[in-house]
Amino acid sequence: MDPLSLTAILVTILFWASSFAGIKAGLDHFTPEHLTVYRFLVASAVLLVYAAVARIPFPEWKDVPRIFGVSILGITIYHYALNFGELTVPAGVASLIIAAGPVFTALMATFWLGERLNWLGWLGIAVSISGVTLIVLGKEADLSFTQGALLILLSAFVTSLYFVLQKPLLKKYPSRQFTVWSLVFGTVPMLVSLPGLPEEIRAAPASANWAVIYIGIFPAALAYLTWTFALSRVPANITTSFLYVSPVLAILISYFWVHEVPSHISIIGGGIALVGVIIVNTLGKPRAQGTGPRAKQA
Repeated sequence: MDPLSLTAILVTILFWASSFAGIKAGLDHFTPEHLTVYRFLVASAVLLVYAAVARIPFPEWKDVPRIFGVSILGITIYHYALNFGELTVPAGVASLIIAAGPVFTALMATFWLGERLNWLGWLGIAVSISGVTLIVLGKEADLSFTQGALLILLSAFVTSLYFVLQKPLLKKYPSRQFTVWSLVFGTVPMLVSLPGLPEEIRAAPASANWAVIYIGIFPAALAYLTWTFALSRVPANITTSFLYVSPVLAILISYFWVHEVPSHISIIGGGIALVGVIIVNTLGKPRAQGTGPRAKQA
């Protein structure tokens, strides 16, 4: 791996890990729905400028409904559910639940795309689900925490669905083009949350506004572009292996930014879930004879 690709991967992981604490900081002064639309208005503005400068073409009109549909899942629903979930779930714990998302992706790819899992893959899925269950239903969790954790689990599920359903589109469109327009299309349904946002922006302190602008520019816009850049230069199975570091960074950033410390049971459950994800993505798929490892979108 060349230094430029490694830098792009590390920058992406750092930005994505920081988004959980940034969301929590924004929720101190914004409602979840206003935080969502505010963040993605910022992200869409950045991406539209980038699309104009880089001359990234608009998708074919016949494909717009499909891209719009998958974007509602992976952008709109994902971020609404995540933001509402973080009202009661610590940022670091949210990152641990989201980290189990590749397990859902593997399951859906097995049933819908015909991809195969060996017995270690199914074992990894069982291990990961048990870890997430421990987080959601652990003895330290009250009802509001459990409800929030289930919303974040919904986020992990729909983003996995997003990754699976976008695969046919990525055979036609470069990942950079798909990413830009998917984020923009996913912002459109969020416009229903605009009423009342200007008042909240004026009432919020500068620190809260800067937190939302940060997660709009860096984790939501630039990180997707640096990730796409890395995927264009490094096999996907190598780049996605770095995602396992994200929850660790998210917990550390949350500690210093919003002063949160996850419970012991959440850390244990998250560790179990991550072990399951690693098993699925490293040992869970039979290697095709005569070919190298298959790259996967993540």
